[in-house]
Amino acid sequence: MTTYPYSPDYATPPGWTLEEKLEELSMSQAELARRTGLSTKHIDQIVRGKVPITTEVAWRLERATGVPDRLWNNLESRYQEHQARLVEEANLAEQVDCR
Repeated sequence: MTTYPYSPDYATPPGWTLEEKLEELSMSQAELARRTGLSTKHIDQIVRGKVPITTEVAWRLERATGVPDRLWNNLESRYQEHQARLVEEANLAEQVDCR
């Protein structure tokens, strides 16, 4: 019998984790923006899941929050993979319905 690792059917934007970390650190988005050299708008868009966390941003977040950049990169990668899977499943469902 083959076993498969647990694979949840959802993924949360990495910005949600960032928001939790900011609360834990008692740090505002404005303070994080200052420490990372990013705009407050950019930080807010990350938290809202509107823009991805790039490799460079992950490195800046590590310096500002102490959370390793690989965690931010992994969260972003998994989220993007999940989003792509949802799009593909919707496309497949549409193709099946059209037949």
